[in-house]
Amino acid sequence: MRLMGLDYGDRNIGVAVSDAFRWTAQGTGVVERRRDGGEFDRIAELVREHEVSEIVVGLPKNMNGTIGPRGEICIAFAEELQHKLNIPVHLWDERLTTVAAERTLLEADVSRKKRKLVVDKMAATLILQNYLDSKSKR
Repeated sequence: MRLMGLDYGDRNIGVAVSDAFRWTAQGTGVVERRRDGGEFDRIAELVREHEVSEIVVGLPKNMNGTIGPRGEICIAFAEELQHKLNIPVHLWDERLTTVAAERTLLEADVSRKKRKLVVDKMAATLILQNYLDSKSKR
């Protein structure tokens, strides 16, 4: 079974999925956040579609390692996700992943308009790949 990585943002949730061997992460898209909680239904669809057994949610920590208001929101989202989907949900330190995604896209000379469309998906890919890499070294 595969792993899914999520980058939880103010407007969108970036989504990435691992390969069946859990070696690599591929960005699969973005789920728009909704006032009615419809993002949970869409994530549940993606979990079924990609045969996901566990989810990794990026946890934005402060540079000193503490958890701020944004981190608290992500923790609450992860807990609700685990409750609704009834599969393991892990939190993963995502410090600077969005910055790294932006930098990579800048270096690839991607226009600002196109960067906005893919940065969430790329951040989710980085979160999941870092998580996969940490597990393969054990």
